[in-house]
Amino acid sequence: MQVTREMAVRHYAEHKGKPFYEPLLDFITSGPSFAMVWEGDQAIALCRAIIGKTDALEALPGTIRSDYAVHTNFNLIHGSDSPENAEREIAIFFREDELVSYEHTIQRWI
Repeated sequence: MQVTREMAVRHYAEHKGKPFYEPLLDFITSGPSFAMVWEGDQAIALCRAIIGKTDALEALPGTIRSDYAVHTNFNLIHGSDSPENAEREIAIFFREDELVSYEHTIQRWI
């Protein structure tokens, strides 16, 4: 997807006025992005464990931010930190009809 400036402004509203705000908006809207929604037991905690801490220097080796982040302000990936923020953020990037829930057939047996 191409993140529009409006989407970026809504998504990063809490950072307005901070020194990195405008460069972040420029960065996030400068090229294509990939966005997806995961759901499931502990999805937020599990995804954030895979992503790593915001500060790449504090992120554990093997996490996306530790392995690929260049700078804290441009850390390559975002993950919601709460169900409430996930709901707000999902609504910025997706229409309801774009979200698909499914169950793996094997789930019934696990």
